[in-house]
Amino acid sequence: MVYSDRLRDIYGGDFVTTAIKIRDINKTYGELQALDDVNLDIKKGEFFGLLGPNGAGKSTLIGILGGLVKKDSGNVTVLGKDIIKNYRETKKSLGIVPQEITFDPYFTVRETLEIHSGYFGIKDNDQKIDELLNALSLSDKAEIGPRQLSGGMKRRLLIAKALVHDPEIIVLDEPTAGVDVELRNSLWEYVINLNNQGKTIILTTHYLEEAEALCDRIAIMNKGKIVKVDTKENLINSIDKKLIKIQFADSVQGLEDELQEINFDLNKDKREIEIETAKQDLDKILKKINRLNLDIVDMNIESAKLEDVFIKLTSLGGDDN
Repeated sequence: MVYSDRLRDIYGGDFVTTAIKIRDINKTYGELQALDDVNLDIKKGEFFGLLGPNGAGKSTLIGILGGLVKKDSGNVTVLGKDIIKNYRETKKSLGIVPQEITFDPYFTVRETLEIHSGYFGIKDNDQKIDELLNALSLSDKAEIGPRQLSGGMKRRLLIAKALVHDPEIIVLDEPTAGVDVELRNSLWEYVINLNNQGKTIILTTHYLEEAEALCDRIAIMNKGKIVKVDTKENLINSIDKKLIKIQFADSVQGLEDELQEINFDLNKDKREIEIETAKQDLDKILKKINRLNLDIVDMNIESAKLEDVFIKLTSLGGDDN
């Protein structure tokens, strides 16, 4: 019997395969039901997306996970251990990068990481600190205070703090909000490498293209509830949509009669059309366009995106509030 099989026999499958188990979590703030019977399993080693509009309950759920928000009911386990009964152990397993940027201004970047290491009983953590400073391009800022850092550099320091004790589960709450493209790319390169090493990554973001590019599975929240949990592929394939973009050599203005059965948009120079259609109508539309014998310069066919799924499931439409 291999070691993992023996653990499974002793503790049950969840100990091996489940990083976080959330059961029947409720939280109210006065009349507001912030979380409403939330149930969620996050697998060990996966890159998991937690998405939803503002006020959906994502930050409240993360606050409960990190011990900063008191739940009204339900229970949460981290690597098989209850977050209340085994607070110290579960805290060590988690590295949470919050949205808010807060630091003690009287310590340098290196001292900040040394002190944070001490919170977890880690002494002589120079090797890990140097690794993080180098990976997050903070090495040349190590001896200055947080007040002298740019907004992007402060965000990097937040991430370094969350990782300095080498947690098994990393929670990134809007980690790239307000940061430049270079930092965003370098951050994701580092986080993907951590995930490849077996770390569990949980990401909340309003940049849906990030979630679509990075996450294995995604949970979509709305009004305190989990609306849907599935793989990225299954979520996207649930939308019956194809977007066809065709660029012609010459203007197609005047061909409305020939294309009357096709709902299309014509761009300003009248040489490019966009057609949104159901998957089953794709072949019929392409055959009709082909019969026109027009000189096609370029064609692109796109499936639905995660954004389409998000809008459908949260019923946001064009309203951002």
